[in-house]
Amino acid sequence: MAETPLQMTERLRRKMEARKITSQVWGEYFDGEHPLQFASPEFRAQTGGLFDGFSDNWCSIIPTAMVERMSPLGFRLEDGTLDKAAGRAWKSSECDVEIGLSMLESLVSGRCYALVWKPDGITTEITFEPEGQAIVEYVPGRRRVRAAGLKVWRDGELEFATLFLPQMVYRWERRVNGGEWLERSFGLRQSESAHFRNPVGVVPLVEIPNRTRLVSAPVSEIKNVIPLQNAVNTLWAHVLTAADSVALPARAVLGMDRPVREIVDPETGEVVGEEDMPIGRFRSDRLLWLEKPGAQIAEFSGANLGGFLDVIGTLVEHIAAQTRTPSRYLVGRLANIAADTLDADEAGLVAKVRERHRYTGAALREIMRIEALAAGEPARAEALRLGEVVWRDPQFRSDAQYADALTKLKAINVPDEALWERIPGVTPDEIERWKRMRTDAAGAILGGDVAALFGPKPDQAEDAPADELPEVA
Repeated sequence: MAETPLQMTERLRRKMEARKITSQVWGEYFDGEHPLQFASPEFRAQTGGLFDGFSDNWCSIIPTAMVERMSPLGFRLEDGTLDKAAGRAWKSSECDVEIGLSMLESLVSGRCYALVWKPDGITTEITFEPEGQAIVEYVPGRRRVRAAGLKVWRDGELEFATLFLPQMVYRWERRVNGGEWLERSFGLRQSESAHFRNPVGVVPLVEIPNRTRLVSAPVSEIKNVIPLQNAVNTLWAHVLTAADSVALPARAVLGMDRPVREIVDPETGEVVGEEDMPIGRFRSDRLLWLEKPGAQIAEFSGANLGGFLDVIGTLVEHIAAQTRTPSRYLVGRLANIAADTLDADEAGLVAKVRERHRYTGAALREIMRIEALAAGEPARAEALRLGEVVWRDPQFRSDAQYADALTKLKAINVPDEALWERIPGVTPDEIERWKRMRTDAAGAILGGDVAALFGPKPDQAEDAPADELPEVA
């Protein structure tokens, strides 16, 4: 029997909650909330909860180093021209700001989502949804064809769910503490229906996955870092514990009885016994006396903690190698390093980011294709589907390196527009402005107004000598 829309909503809701458990763990490690692992029961009994809030967080550096090099600047159509309408829609929804947050969420949680919709029925809006609030289901056997999408959120004591199908949209609500899903009534006009036909004709919810395989679900960038991160935290806990107890030299008195003091009865004043004196008093007051013949002082040298630090450094190197993160991001030391050495150090990260550009760009193209369909422009939607995303160069170079590279490309007749696109941080809108400025300058030369290229003309009447000024009637 075919699944009803309500049954599909409940099933996708359960599936989304199951995914949320894993993504929440990855998010906690990114935020530095690490439980102490690999510690023996004896160590835990000795330290208790002393290191519960401690972490030497390397999990945040890995995705952050990637996302700062993943900056989409615009969209090109199939013929290579810039899609200005897509750029306006992108900015009107503040996607140029939200895209960094969404890609970071994808790198940390394994995936995020984008919804293209008209909440007021007029203006198209693009919003990004985190894992745990949305889910997309695909047609069996066709990994890129979306069969359904579900978005869930809460407002006060109510929980809302919207099920997107290619032909229909179903809206539900229920109490937060559970209960039966009912047709939505909250916030709807009296004549408005909770369910209606999908005006776009496709599922408007798009998944933005992180690296994946054909046979497995998307995973976080920090999944493989977590075991090494746990080892680093445990080693630091041992180092700090050792530093507190055995890192400093310790002295001992040999061949002498432990110091004692008399116990006096407060009523009679008689000595009724004796007790050991606290050693802590002698340590704090730095007092010591030797009265027994043959007594002597021995010293125990402080523990060498360098072995722990060497292992921690090796683990950090493993993190850098496995994630292809430049060592200077993790080690933090940079001195007298040649430019070629820096390029080689960043080669792995740059290659990884360009790989992410490939399939993250496919999701962004699909988002803008749906935006074009929502705007009633199917031809532009098809051109966007076969177009490409314009990304900022993921390799960081100095201004001198860029200038040298662009000069050499100019020498082999590479067009100015292609050179401008290679300048970091230059947006397509800026390039269009430069084109207009170049056209205006060429028009001034052809019109004989060469002086206009160097600023406004001076007033000839003000600069003329007094004997050449025109007579005033």
